[in-house]
Amino acid sequence: MLSDAKTRSIIIQAALATALLAFAALLVSTTFANLEARGIPIGFDFLSMPSRIVISEAILTYKSRDPYYWAIVVGLTNTVFISTLVIVFSSILGLIVGITRLSSNPLAAGTCRVWVELARNSPPIVLLIFLYSLWWKMLPPVGEALNPLPGVYASMRGFVVPAVGIDVGMTGLLMILCAIALAIAGWIAVRKGWSPKAVVPSVLAVGAAGVWLADARFTIDWPLFTGSNFEGGKELTPELSTILIGLTLYTTGFVAEIVRGGVLSIGRGQWDAGHSLGLPRGKILRLIVIPQMLRVIVPPLNSQYINVVKNSTLAIAVGYPDFLAVMNTTISKSSHSIEGVFIILGVYLALNLTMSGAANWYNRRIAIVER
Repeated sequence: MLSDAKTRSIIIQAALATALLAFAALLVSTTFANLEARGIPIGFDFLSMPSRIVISEAILTYKSRDPYYWAIVVGLTNTVFISTLVIVFSSILGLIVGITRLSSNPLAAGTCRVWVELARNSPPIVLLIFLYSLWWKMLPPVGEALNPLPGVYASMRGFVVPAVGIDVGMTGLLMILCAIALAIAGWIAVRKGWSPKAVVPSVLAVGAAGVWLADARFTIDWPLFTGSNFEGGKELTPELSTILIGLTLYTTGFVAEIVRGGVLSIGRGQWDAGHSLGLPRGKILRLIVIPQMLRVIVPPLNSQYINVVKNSTLAIAVGYPDFLAVMNTTISKSSHSIEGVFIILGVYLALNLTMSGAANWYNRRIAIVER
């Protein structure tokens, strides 16, 4: 039996798997025994206890008497929020910078090259600390805040911008969700071959009617300086602004190189074919080159997006309360370090696997199917 290569391979793999499982079981049992001998609590019961954690800024409503699990959810929401903004902004800027690097204008191409080289060869934490120090050295006090745009103010305390709000009831929310679902259905219909001239007007009309029936009221809260501070609007703290600007500048350099490589991967014949049809360079790029280069750039872009989530942990260096910062405080206050580490590993693994799954699904959608 052992003379058969396939059987011998199965036996060896089974033996290795058994040895690994035995080692893991020994490690876990020894760890739990040592923790119990030292009186260190084990388990996730602490998650329902009041956290008493101070979170300086949060997307969700949070109070210090809320339980640990809600503090963790608030920190996770902050991480997802900042990572999403960085991914969106760096993708847009990376597309612009990557294409501009191929421009025949030496000033534009050279400026973008400097951006890319600085971003790719600088540690992100150094960039964040440098930007954070600029808030206190270059921006004026609140009473002398700069006003670069109507309703936008910049000072040592960060940015203050107009806040847009929407007031809808439960019925209105359902109507808006139905309008969104209708828009998705219309997009699918167009993808299936339906005429956009028939689908788009119908979707817009029904969607507008749904929003109107929802009786949604939009409000804009403009910031107003009164006394020693601003009232109204939305405040973007130096911590939030630093992590957003810093990671966007850093990630844009990598995305730009991916885009540049994707454009160069498209053969010259595609450009010549577009020119022969009388298309200008912009339309050739938008209608011919970019759709084809997506098949090349989606996998490396996915890696960069995963790096954004991991680099968001550097927010702890500038004081932004992201998921890792909240978990560090949770571990130190609850003394549940092992459970905290498992939560950290599980959350980041889930986030990255979700992004990878979405990117792989999209990559399969745009892949060329051979017959």
